[in-house]
Amino acid sequence: MKKQMRKADQPKIKQRKHIAFRMNFLFFSIFILFSLLILRLGYLQIVKGETYTLELERKEEIPVNTSVPRGRIYDRNGTLLVGNNPQKAITYTKTTSTTAEDMYKTAVKLADLIEKDTKRVNVADKKDFWILLHPKEAIKKVTKEEQTTILNESDLSQKEKTRKLNKLTRDRITEEEIDSFSEQELKVLAIYREMVSGYAYSPQIVKNEEVTDEEFAAVSERLNDLQGVDTTTDWERVKISQNTILGSTTSPLEGIPFADLNYFLARDYSRNDRVGKSYFESYYEELLKGQKTVVKNIKDRTGRVIETKTVREGEPGKDLVLTIDNELQEGMEELISSKLLELKTSQYAQFLDRAFLVMMNPNTGEVLSMVGKKIVKNSDTGKNEIRDYTIGTFGTSYEMGSTVKLATLLTGYEYGAAKIGETKIDEPIYLKGTKVKRTLFNKGESRIPTNDIQAIGRSSNVYMFKIAMGIGNYSYVRNSPFRIDLAAFDKMRNSYASFGLGAKTEIDLPGEVTGISEGKEAGKLLDLAIGQYDTYTPLQMVQYVSTVANGGYRIAPRVLKEIHEPSPDGEVLGSLIEENGVKVLNRINNSAKEIEQVKQGMYYTYYGPNGTAGSLFKGASYEAAGKTGTAEAGYYEGEDRNLWGTRTISVTHVGFAPFDKPEIAYAVVFPHVATANVKNTPHPNNEVARAATDLFFELKQKRATEQSEGTSSVKIKTPEALTIGE
Repeated sequence: MKKQMRKADQPKIKQRKHIAFRMNFLFFSIFILFSLLILRLGYLQIVKGETYTLELERKEEIPVNTSVPRGRIYDRNGTLLVGNNPQKAITYTKTTSTTAEDMYKTAVKLADLIEKDTKRVNVADKKDFWILLHPKEAIKKVTKEEQTTILNESDLSQKEKTRKLNKLTRDRITEEEIDSFSEQELKVLAIYREMVSGYAYSPQIVKNEEVTDEEFAAVSERLNDLQGVDTTTDWERVKISQNTILGSTTSPLEGIPFADLNYFLARDYSRNDRVGKSYFESYYEELLKGQKTVVKNIKDRTGRVIETKTVREGEPGKDLVLTIDNELQEGMEELISSKLLELKTSQYAQFLDRAFLVMMNPNTGEVLSMVGKKIVKNSDTGKNEIRDYTIGTFGTSYEMGSTVKLATLLTGYEYGAAKIGETKIDEPIYLKGTKVKRTLFNKGESRIPTNDIQAIGRSSNVYMFKIAMGIGNYSYVRNSPFRIDLAAFDKMRNSYASFGLGAKTEIDLPGEVTGISEGKEAGKLLDLAIGQYDTYTPLQMVQYVSTVANGGYRIAPRVLKEIHEPSPDGEVLGSLIEENGVKVLNRINNSAKEIEQVKQGMYYTYYGPNGTAGSLFKGASYEAAGKTGTAEAGYYEGEDRNLWGTRTISVTHVGFAPFDKPEIAYAVVFPHVATANVKNTPHPNNEVARAATDLFFELKQKRATEQSEGTSSVKIKTPEALTIGE
């Protein structure tokens, strides 16, 4: 009986064991699941906690287009050239949750408080505004059938469908509807269009010109009722100097130029930001622009901004000091302008319309003065006027004549076609099939022994012709065919380029040209040797003569001298951040003795018995050295295209001073100074070179005297009409 009971209990025992197993498995599964849940929670808290917290709070740091003053620009002595004038401004800032209806209501209120010019309101603005004010009528412009057809076009994205519907609606707005706005509604529209044009959280200028005290006060008093509106101070860019190389900036209305839009947007600019659009303002945009305020917007889960915190305050742009001496610059401008107007009265000056003068420190590349002037006839008065054309100093090129002979002689030394002290016979050159080529001082059939120093000082064409012949492996025989190795062109041009002729000077301004290399026609090699074939810029000429003056180093000219922190009080420059250093591009392939020999030739030009400018520097308190030039192969390519191709004469001059320790190098260019048939070509190039050099040393002496007497000042020199305070 006992055994039977045990057998009967066996199924129950098995059942209990099975239940126990299932319970254990269940508990184990729960344990695993809880473990996974704990691990996941730990991962979310420890690893991803900060990320999800920020996402939950939806904080975002954004640059805000605050009106920070652009950096000022000064000359080397602290004279203000470009500054900023503060002006009252009314701005509007929208958020991501701001609706068109919100902005319209604010615009209506603002229109009652300020005047707003409506001239910039266009037809497109009026159509958008009409749709905003008449939403029901706008919907009816497109029938339901048309809407269905467009929405069912499977090859279009949703955005494209919406765009197509909008275009159809806008196209059907009638002229009568467009012209239905009252004067007050147009004023509201003019304000509204400014509001919608900006980015979220970035203040958009509604009005910053001629904001009256009454308007400013009225808006300021009602800011609580004008959501997004603020009153602030904006800045107007003011140019004291009209030198074009300073460049210009866009206005808030212009914003970023369309051609540069992607470039600036990729660098956190807004479409309506003011940027440098030309020359110095453009080249040094990154330094001048200033730093926008960066704020952190804290939003709730609905996207509504509940708090705004400033992460970084906005900063004015850096103040930049130029290498240019403004007092020297103004004196040079007057010199060139007066000489141009004087020359223009001559019957032979029909084609004269411009002139250039560049002066720089040959040892550092600092541009001290850069002048370009152009004569333009006023269409109203019929009188000649002078316009600034400084950009022509590096943006236009000309045949430079005999001033190029310094490079030819040094190239001759380099390739063994000339030797120091070597004498060559200056004689008429007769080549088969060409006109006779000769030197100006040897108009007959004379054979005049001429050494290298005299070849520069007296300006021997034939000496340079024979150098070119030697480089081209040609031995001169009277009336023989001129057969040369055309590789001579490359040799000479490459050598010239090492001085800066026909190569970019690498000045810190945009728009530089290299000039024109005309080709490799054998008969033109001799013209190349005397500067009557290829063309060069006035800036290249001053870099070239500087290379000779400083002992053979080609130095990049530069306009920026120093970078400073913004002036704290408008009275003295801020602390120096960085000085723009000397940039040596290369050294020419000539020895110090060869360079010194050429400099002696330049000295002969001014002081030798037969120098081409023998009495030019008579009575000067310093000694100088230079080279004159006349280009007889120039062709007019000025404003009047009907006269293009007319042969003219250009005159040039390069030099440096003092002779023993050069402080300045200079280049003067008067293109098309007269027609080619004139008997007595005027040479204002020489007169201007002397006057410019005198002016430099006079200013130097005056400042030395002021410093010794303690009357000089390092403070910023500011015109009274300009407000400088931050």
